[in-house]
Amino acid sequence: MRNAALSRLAALALLGCAVIAAPRMSHAAAAEPRLIVVSGEGEASAKPDQARISAGVVTQAQTADAALADNSTAMTRVMATLKAAGIPDNKIQTSNFSVQPQYAIPTANNPSPRGIVSYNVSNQVTVTVDDLSKLGPALDAMVKSGANQLGGIAFMIANPKPLADRARAAAVADGAAKARTLAQAAGVTLGPLQAIQEGGSVRPVPVFAAQRALAAAPAPPVAEGEETIMVNVTMTYAIQ
Repeated sequence: MRNAALSRLAALALLGCAVIAAPRMSHAAAAEPRLIVVSGEGEASAKPDQARISAGVVTQAQTADAALADNSTAMTRVMATLKAAGIPDNKIQTSNFSVQPQYAIPTANNPSPRGIVSYNVSNQVTVTVDDLSKLGPALDAMVKSGANQLGGIAFMIANPKPLADRARAAAVADGAAKARTLAQAAGVTLGPLQAIQEGGSVRPVPVFAAQRALAAAPAPPVAEGEETIMVNVTMTYAIQ
């Protein structure tokens, strides 16, 4: 009799455990979200409306004073030429200035020469051109007026925000299309958008390389190409 009562109590205890545990498992399963996570890519391109030129004058003389004087004379002509070409003062900025001594070159007869034989003076400016129709004439004018160092030309868009907005819209549309395709292929119903995050944007800038000495010639043709902005987004959708 006592054994039978104990058996019934044990059975009730086990049943109580089962009743308590079952809702916990169901709650844990229901709390786990069902999601679709996709990445979207978008880009937008436009012709640049601005250019940045790196140019300068390099002079050499036996003394620093002479090299500096020659450089200042040539650079003054370059600056005046830029202003005459319609480039305002606030678009011309000195980017580098240096005075470097040049030492004697070792020879077989004199492997360890001493002393300075000359000085190099370099003065470089960065010029921003807002009217690309003036770019070719500005380059030609700089070379003719004494600029003997041309670092390159970078093309840009003065206000890239509208282009970036177009790229963002394209990235979101791409991500939404991927989510719909995945849901259809998986045989599930796509739910509402839960989260969206923008990744890094890239702005490749076409560059016209011009690291060379230029002789006086007609204004050089310059191809500005296009600037492209790329945007990536990560989108999270619920599965209904």
